[in-house]
Amino acid sequence: MRAMVQHAYGSPEVIVLEEIAVPEPGNQEILIHVQAAAVGPANCAFRQGDPWIIKLMYGWSRPKFAVGGTELAGVVAAVGPEVEHFKVGDRVVGTSPRNFGAYAEYKGLAEKSSVALIPGRVSFEEAAGVCDGGATALIFLRDKARLQKGQSVLINGASGAVGIYAVQLAKYYGAEITAVCSAGSGDLVRQAGADFVVDYHREDFTKTDRVYDVVFDAVGKSSFSACRRVLTTGGLYLTTALKPSTLLHMLRTSLFPGRKVIFATAGLMQNKANLEFLMQLVQEGDLNAVIDRRYPLEQLADAQTYVETGRKKGNVMLHFAASKIGSPTKKAARPL
Repeated sequence: MRAMVQHAYGSPEVIVLEEIAVPEPGNQEILIHVQAAAVGPANCAFRQGDPWIIKLMYGWSRPKFAVGGTELAGVVAAVGPEVEHFKVGDRVVGTSPRNFGAYAEYKGLAEKSSVALIPGRVSFEEAAGVCDGGATALIFLRDKARLQKGQSVLINGASGAVGIYAVQLAKYYGAEITAVCSAGSGDLVRQAGADFVVDYHREDFTKTDRVYDVVFDAVGKSSFSACRRVLTTGGLYLTTALKPSTLLHMLRTSLFPGRKVIFATAGLMQNKANLEFLMQLVQEGDLNAVIDRRYPLEQLADAQTYVETGRKKGNVMLHFAASKIGSPTKKAARPL
């Protein structure tokens, strides 16, 4: 099968197209013929091995897993003998945060892992896109902030892959939403449900007189120190960026009443129920995919280069060359 492979950390050019063996599904695994995969800042960070904790977890001198990518959608091509709830031909969406592998034509996932059926009206791109930023936003807003109707939330980076779904989920939970983005993204975030829009080129939201129950820094470009004054007394500062200062503030604020700092490894916290819930929201029209650009598999380096400009709106997606959907042409064999 074709796969985008990297054998070293570095710039996008370290990713190359290779032919590798098709994985064989284990007893309780399904083999997915991948049709779409998401490309985001986290994927770029893993490619670079930055911050350092990535190398600590996934290989210090070189990547432990050569094929990257975590969010994917496709068709079940084969099932292990003990699989009970999926069958060949099912359309599924899944995440693979522990060993990656979405940037290949086939990927095996455990039946009990974060994998779910795609509703009939939802495309592969929409499913993978929503589970890219939407799954992260869900962990922060529903599980960490426990966002309630009537609360006020500010979302920094509201037009990005996490931010645009955070806006929609906050609206679903009945919050009042202030979205921080560029002027060019104002209409997009208003359509997603934002009540107020702040153009960060013209106004610093940390220096206004408004206060919020939740500040969600979906791009990790602010700080608790800067946002503290715009939080209510018991307000929460959520961030997707793990910085030394974040850890220190998390520890300090956890010891005393008042404002709190929260970081979560949202990718590692995903599960089947979350994906099923997101697919239900998409099916019912409460959550809509936002696709900025599409690239073929072999142009993954170009896709990541674009992501790193910081100008994308919503998701950047990989699509796979049209081919007969189903089982691989050769007998599956585990790569060495």
